[in-house]
Amino acid sequence: MASDVSDHSAPLRHGAIILARHGEPALSRKVLLSADEYREFWGAYEIGGILPGQAPPERLRKFVAECGALVSSTRLRAIESARTMVGERVFEHHDMLIEAPLPPPRFPSWIRLSPKLWGFIARVWWWYFNHHEGQETRAEAEARADRAAALLIGLAAGGDNVVVLAHGFFNHLIGRSLKKLGWKLVESEGYKYWSMRRFERG
Repeated sequence: MASDVSDHSAPLRHGAIILARHGEPALSRKVLLSADEYREFWGAYEIGGILPGQAPPERLRKFVAECGALVSSTRLRAIESARTMVGERVFEHHDMLIEAPLPPPRFPSWIRLSPKLWGFIARVWWWYFNHHEGQETRAEAEARADRAAALLIGLAAGGDNVVVLAHGFFNHLIGRSLKKLGWKLVESEGYKYWSMRRFERG
C-alpha cells in the first residue's frame, strides 16, 4: 500500500532584506565649520530633504518595484528618496530607522572642518568615548538596531523581499544585528548615496 502523501509543506523561505541609503541631501557640504556650526548643520541635515532631479539606480528601482514591503525612516530625506521610486504608493515610515546622532566634541571655535570630517570625528567620539550630549547612546542605538532587525525579519518572513530606505550608519548597525541572527551579507555597494546592501537568511 502506498504511503500517504504528507500535507505538511516545507517551511517558507524568508525574502531578502535590502538596506538602501537615501539620495543626496539638498544641503551643501562644501563649507568649513566650527563644532558649534556643525551642530547647526546637522540639525538642518536631519530635517531636510534631497536634491531634486535625482535618478535612483535602476537596480534599486527594480528591487523596490518587486518588493513585498517598502519601509523608510521618518526623516524627510528617506521618505523623499522612496517617493522618487513609488510616487504616491503607501509605505510605512518608522522612527526606529532614523540615523544615530552625531554630536561633535567641543573643539575650540578656531578649528574649522568640512561636514564630512566632522561627521567622522563625531562618530568616533560617540562610538568609542560615549560622547552623546544627552542624545541616544551607542548602547541604545545598538538595541534599537536589534529591534529594527527583528521588525524587518518579520516583514520578510512571508517570502517577499523587504527594501529599507534609511541612513548609512544606522543601516550598518542593522546589518550587524542581522548577522548576529544568522543572516548573510550577499551583496554590498558600500555606503554612498543610493547604495544598497542585500542580506539573505543563512
